[in-house]
Amino acid sequence: MESLHETEATLRGQAHILNLLNAYAGSMALKCAVELRIPDIIHSYGGGPVTLAQIASRIPSPSLETAYLARIMRLLVRENIFSANRCQPDDGHESHETLYSLPPSSRWLLQGPGFELSLAPVVLMLNHPWMMSPWQFFGDCIKTGGIAFEMAHGRKIWDFASENPEFNRLFNDGMACVSRITIGGIIEVYKDGFESIGSLVDVGGGIGKNLVEIIKSCPHIQGINYDLPHVVATAPAHDGVTHVGGNMFETIPHADAVLLMVSTTAIYFVHIN
Repeated sequence: MESLHETEATLRGQAHILNLLNAYAGSMALKCAVELRIPDIIHSYGGGPVTLAQIASRIPSPSLETAYLARIMRLLVRENIFSANRCQPDDGHESHETLYSLPPSSRWLLQGPGFELSLAPVVLMLNHPWMMSPWQFFGDCIKTGGIAFEMAHGRKIWDFASENPEFNRLFNDGMACVSRITIGGIIEVYKDGFESIGSLVDVGGGIGKNLVEIIKSCPHIQGINYDLPHVVATAPAHDGVTHVGGNMFETIPHADAVLLMVSTTAIYFVHIN
């Protein structure tokens, strides 16, 4: 017969599995809030507090389901994306009505002018069905080898992006928003290093957001944004940045230094002398 301690441990294990199993719900609710621009709606009221009806009134829809909206808000309050308090009868609202506000975390979801460091684009990218479907193929990767994205979509991610302009935009916007946050810290810490070079090539630079931020801080640098042709084809023009299409496994444009951001935690900056 199990002891009380063993029974408690077993039940905690069950709860852990169930919590892990349902973890996707928070991510999907977060995507929903970004798609509906709920953080921006609350911000438009001065950051709150606002009622559910006030939020609903600014979501463009001819037949909005406020009951579903309330469920999403309740889940995101639990995840500390929004704050919620019950209003008092003398607040001018209906008794016990819930009022929503923006805690600090939700400010990373605001979009538009003045919110260039928003994480909203990467929320939409990572939770899109195009990026979620490869997760269904992890077992096949283990059993037979291969790459999950290719199993899900029948082609490499770069080929898929070159054939699908909407995915290309979604992916580039998501990567750019993360890079924009990271590069700010790099510039602050490594400002003297950038001062000593005249030209810099960002290998796999996407639509050039890293170079734009570097050149804003160090306008003497001539930047070369180097990525696949279909990527740089959508890159906006910027003074001091030249967009060059190509394959980094074949050749890299010449410059005084090379910047290679493999991920947000693996960044290489190499002087070429």
